[in-house]
Amino acid sequence: MERQTRFWQVALLALPLTVFAVLVIWPLASSFYYSFTNWNGFSADYDFVGLANFTKIYTDDLFRNAILNTIIWMVAAILLPTLLGLGLALLIDSRIPGGAMFKSIFYLPICLSAIVVGQIWVWIYQPDWGLLNTVIAAIRGDDMNFAWLAKPDTALGSVIVAWSWQQTGLSMVIYLAGLTAISEDLLEVCEMDGASTWQRLRLVVIPLLTPATVVVVALSVINSLKGFDILFIMTGGGPFNSSDTLAMHMYNESFKKYLMGYGSAISVVLFLIALTIIGIYFRQLRRVDEIYG
Repeated sequence: MERQTRFWQVALLALPLTVFAVLVIWPLASSFYYSFTNWNGFSADYDFVGLANFTKIYTDDLFRNAILNTIIWMVAAILLPTLLGLGLALLIDSRIPGGAMFKSIFYLPICLSAIVVGQIWVWIYQPDWGLLNTVIAAIRGDDMNFAWLAKPDTALGSVIVAWSWQQTGLSMVIYLAGLTAISEDLLEVCEMDGASTWQRLRLVVIPLLTPATVVVVALSVINSLKGFDILFIMTGGGPFNSSDTLAMHMYNESFKKYLMGYGSAISVVLFLIALTIIGIYFRQLRRVDEIYG
């Protein structure tokens, strides 16, 4: 009986493990392998070039530009959804009229794919008849046809706004879950001691939301590193590489310039960055569990 049970355990695990190996482990291993070659993605002939692709990374101006844009993207992806999500959670938790309806409205964008969100915001930013220019023109009283996604100074910021609009709902829900864990008796005691609303928020609520904040920040960082699809739809990394992040740069090098070996090297760097961030996250999560567990 025990042998039969073990057989079915192995059999049931075999399929998902096989799928995981084929769809995750094999492509990951292939990226590491091709990062040491000059493969163009099509030819069966290629040479091993050792660390040449990684050496090129440190002399590539476009790579440095992509690193800078990625840092800007990540900082904005952390701050905006985190602060907006916390603010919305506090407003909804304060029992404002229609709180359940607002919760559903603000959470709805996270249910949409990044492709859909990107296309929605392309329409909003459309120079001639887009919603944003139409509203600004109505306020100013004259025509407004600014090309938000076609200007190097505004392209990345415009995509960040669209990304934050989608991600804020997830942060809000996590913070709402954290707020439900805060004892009402504790807040009542603070109020009886004469603490103002701001003091209760700053000295009690926000510190007790530290576990939720760790989760929100970690998810924001990880999701921002994967933020390729919305950039691809809205700007494609342009104009003039002004919104070119590491993920976008990897795609352009691999599938537009057919430098698959170099693109694989960029993907390895991106993987190592993500792995480092995940390691820091788990370490911080362990500390939070020790303090609040």
